[in-house]
Amino acid sequence: MQLKGVVDKEKNRVLFVESDEDFVDVLFSFLTMPMGAIVKLMNIDQQATRVGCMNNLYASIEKLDVRHLRTEACRTMLLHPRNGAATLCKELKLQIHDTESPWLFCCGFPNYGSKCKLLSQYEGTICDCGEGMNYLATFVESRKKDEVSDSQGGVFVKRLARVMISDILQVMPPSTTLSFSLLSKLGVIDVTATEERTFDIGVDQVLNLLKSSLVSKTPLTDILLKPKEIPELSKETSKQHSFSLKTKSGEYTSKGKDKILIKLMLSKSNKKVCFAEVGEDFVDLFFSFLTVPLGYILKEMNGAASKGCIHHLYNSIKCLDVEKYFESNDHKEILMSPKIAPSFGYENQLLRVETVHPEYYYVPDDFYHYFSAVKPTSGIAIPLSVKDPKLSNKIAKTCGGYVMGPAMFTVTDDLIVTPISPISGVSILRKLKVPLNNVEERSVYVGSGEAVHLMVNSFISESALTDTFISQVLKVPKQES
Repeated sequence: MQLKGVVDKEKNRVLFVESDEDFVDVLFSFLTMPMGAIVKLMNIDQQATRVGCMNNLYASIEKLDVRHLRTEACRTMLLHPRNGAATLCKELKLQIHDTESPWLFCCGFPNYGSKCKLLSQYEGTICDCGEGMNYLATFVESRKKDEVSDSQGGVFVKRLARVMISDILQVMPPSTTLSFSLLSKLGVIDVTATEERTFDIGVDQVLNLLKSSLVSKTPLTDILLKPKEIPELSKETSKQHSFSLKTKSGEYTSKGKDKILIKLMLSKSNKKVCFAEVGEDFVDLFFSFLTVPLGYILKEMNGAASKGCIHHLYNSIKCLDVEKYFESNDHKEILMSPKIAPSFGYENQLLRVETVHPEYYYVPDDFYHYFSAVKPTSGIAIPLSVKDPKLSNKIAKTCGGYVMGPAMFTVTDDLIVTPISPISGVSILRKLKVPLNNVEERSVYVGSGEAVHLMVNSFISESALTDTFISQVLKVPKQES
């Protein structure tokens, strides 16, 4: 793709670019990508781009013994999470995230139709009959429920829609007045100091744009004018502290329905959380952050600024008129409130994120005429269910998440998760240089609000536990045993 832009020659910066629907669709698709997929892309280069604590969560799953997970498929799901909007995103002109339709596996051929009628998107999933689902399923057709209708235009925005995009990824209508106003805000008075340029955009540039948008305040300048420079975390002070959890004093110590109990080890002098001791239900919550789309995290930030400037992209979508720029209100809603892919949710999940309706698969019943004694009924399709890969057997109809329990784990302030060990606790204190007589133990209950707060802090902060809990915990007197 090509972009036309206006450049400040003296300061070597991009002032704004003009774009058609193809580039805008790619830009908007960033919001539908799950955080695990983004972290995976951030780690492609030797010098990985860090996104809050998300990199540590990702690395923790890579290192975790698979015996701590309910099934082997759980690791794959967390390290390579699927995009809930994959059906739309596969139409993008440039793609950096795999949106191809998944392979389908069954327990045996043709047992999945004549007996179990089950499919899996993950090879090796245990079927209800106890066999591994290792056979590639063919002759299966899929149908969608409540799918956003395909359009003849762009992916999210209308065909021939044009916009202007500033260096901080603010997307605006193509207005001469707005362009003059933008130049004035940037301190450009003498237009002879600017020039028009045309830029080629490929997959590498899109990937670098995603990276820069998460850590830099000038992502377009970074990728178009300074491509050899690796984006660094913006030195500008983030407004992350404006994102605060509004709770009444004492709520953290109040046991309630759908709340998780955790134990915090605090440094009294530094007023920081050294580490937490938690059960598998809390680790499930942490790991599920990687399955959540970027746009959903930005939605829950309620206008607070990110470390880079990706929040400007999200806020721009709010302001763009549906009738003029989007294929439909549903397409805009997918970007404003993106959902997680089917099978990635679990029972009693504290986050409020919704799950996309699953695909429904069918196979013509006359297909089995060649493999079984079942007499076909012409014109009838046999429905096939998709097995939740987190379930290891037929008895478990609902799943508590990805992590096998009962189990206890240690979680550091920057969200490095390891199976609990007295040695690891001592090691953390030694690394932080916190003496034992300076450590205080506090137990807190975590509900839905705290879970969302943790998710946001894991994205914008490198001390997620402290930023989430410390200010509230210190307000509550320590409970005497």
